[in-house]
Amino acid sequence: MSAAPGTNGVLVDRYGRVARDLRVSLTDKCNLRCTYCMPAEGLPWLAGPELLTDEEIVRLVRVAVERLGVTEVRFTGGEPLIRPGLVGIVTAVAALRPRPRISLTTNGIGLDRLAPALSAAGLDRVNVSLDTLDADRFTRLTRRPRLDAVLAGLAGAAAAGLSPVKINSVLMRGVNEDEAPALLRFALDHDYQLRIIEQMPLDAQHGWDRSTMVTAEEILTSLRTVFDLSPDPAERGAAPAETWLVDGGPARVGVIASVTRPFCGDCDRTRLTADGQVRACLFATEESDLRAALRADADDDELARRWRTAMWGKRAGHGIDDPTFLQPTRPMSAIGG
Repeated sequence: MSAAPGTNGVLVDRYGRVARDLRVSLTDKCNLRCTYCMPAEGLPWLAGPELLTDEEIVRLVRVAVERLGVTEVRFTGGEPLIRPGLVGIVTAVAALRPRPRISLTTNGIGLDRLAPALSAAGLDRVNVSLDTLDADRFTRLTRRPRLDAVLAGLAGAAAAGLSPVKINSVLMRGVNEDEAPALLRFALDHDYQLRIIEQMPLDAQHGWDRSTMVTAEEILTSLRTVFDLSPDPAERGAAPAETWLVDGGPARVGVIASVTRPFCGDCDRTRLTADGQVRACLFATEESDLRAALRADADDDELARRWRTAMWGKRAGHGIDDPTFLQPTRPMSAIGG
């Protein structure tokens, strides 16, 4: 495939991958300070005028859904629950036709309070980040004593019908690598779905070291000390998690091995940052500005054209194993998962 992108159609790249999953960061701010994400003092946050307004976010999501074939929208951050207009944004996106599936990735703080309103607005499900079940360890990891709030958020999401409730966990050597079985047991006991994620080079400090990363193989080995895992016969498709049946099923556990088992060839994601930049890949070193075009009164056709052009240039893979790999300047909190 070598032709340039046309003026109509889906978000296809030169390798034939089609992006149907849009990740939208609503803010770069967060109310935790996880050690693998940002320094204790936080980061220089985006200034208010740099952020997309609620109306601008909804318009760009509408362009993606109506003109570019996006079928799934996930709101991320930073911490999206601290965006004041979150419920209104979800309401507006749920009213789009065709209606996309709508999800949210959150640290869970305050989710027990907001879950009913989000469910009523049209949110379908949530992913909640939880790396440890030990309160002291949680405080050391996040620099905030808020484990109880996260657990309440999980319970609140389930009670509001935001299912399946998924837990995202990152294991770190010498920190919480021993907790994989306990996290899975907790998820099974509460009818949540666990996803364990290899730590990726997306920290603000640029201190990621592959030698300290807990690999997918190590995660599976740890889980198998307690559980019987068998390959999931369901089609994986473009899902980032490789899943296994737990003790014969139907319960499943997933491992997202972005580093040791990259799935770039099946990637179907496009990303929009809180300040209106399109990122073709989580690890991209370049971005395409939609905010400037939006504020210069570009029509929907022009916005769609720019978005297609941005995605056409997507690279074949993230290149973490390449000696020339450069970590993105923006950390995960500013990119959005």
